[in-house]
Amino acid sequence: MKSGKESYIIVSIINLFKQMDTNTGVEEFLNTDNAVLLDVRTKEEYEAGHIEHSMNIPLQSIDAAAEKIADKNTPLFVYCQSGARSKNATAALKTMGYVNITNIGGISKYHGKLVKGDL
Repeated sequence: MKSGKESYIIVSIINLFKQMDTNTGVEEFLNTDNAVLLDVRTKEEYEAGHIEHSMNIPLQSIDAAAEKIADKNTPLFVYCQSGARSKNATAALKTMGYVNITNIGGISKYHGKLVKGDL
């Protein structure tokens, strides 16, 4: 039988690699006051098709989040193409001091309508 500390460590490791389903994440975003849906793909990927109401800050420019999202308590829902860049962006945003960040994975698993062009 595992001790409480061992169980906590195992659950923490599992949660480290777990990400929310993209569709569920978008639903949560829509139901969260003052939330930002953050697309961290390139500008070209974003213009080719993105989730409605999202803001594009490419991973390589993630420092720009500080200028565009001043409140570090803002709920952020982060996605990319497959979930890898959003995972990296989530880590970077935490380092920048943001405290309410959810990696919702990749747009490739999103079942809703996509918007094309730069909004």
